[in-house]
Amino acid sequence: MKSKQLLPVLLLLLLTIQLSAQDSLSVENPRLIENPEEAQDLEEEQDYKPYNALAPAKAAFYSAILPGLGQIYNGRIWKVPLVYAGIGIPIYFYIDNDRQYDRYRTAYKQRLAGREDEFAGRISDQGLRSAQELYQRNKEISILVAIGFYALNIIDANVDAHLQQFNVSEDLSLKPNYNLDKFTGKSNYGFSLNFKF
Repeated sequence: MKSKQLLPVLLLLLLTIQLSAQDSLSVENPRLIENPEEAQDLEEEQDYKPYNALAPAKAAFYSAILPGLGQIYNGRIWKVPLVYAGIGIPIYFYIDNDRQYDRYRTAYKQRLAGREDEFAGRISDQGLRSAQELYQRNKEISILVAIGFYALNIIDANVDAHLQQFNVSEDLSLKPNYNLDKFTGKSNYGFSLNFKF
């Protein structure tokens, strides 16, 4: 009876030893570097970029100074036209709504002064007041949208700089791990997900 229980445990142990022996990554012995020139050459050979903690803040600062400059700093030049369209179109609508507001405001003032205006006979006094309110509201919305795109430009530069510093390697693997209880000698069943950084 004991031999029937011992056989699966031995097979499991042999299987785990076999799996752990099949690690594809080999550990190289570290070299001692004595002169600074050799150290600089070794740094140039590294295949990863060192972590720059100030890169997101720098990108956000550049975008705050000049919209789109943070995107250029991050290497995302294709986003610059989107940034300027997002900020420029609401500014265009602000200027257009401001012209229309001034036009209806001038006509309303002329009508109150008893003079002839460009909308005489076509638009009532209430219509002129409503048009002024409409264009005033549209001006305010246009400014809010432009400010929103400006803030989005800064946030995008910051987040993009953060995401560029993640190391996404091709070495993604699934490694089973068998856990034996040291006291009872029985295997524990479960599932775990491990991340190595």
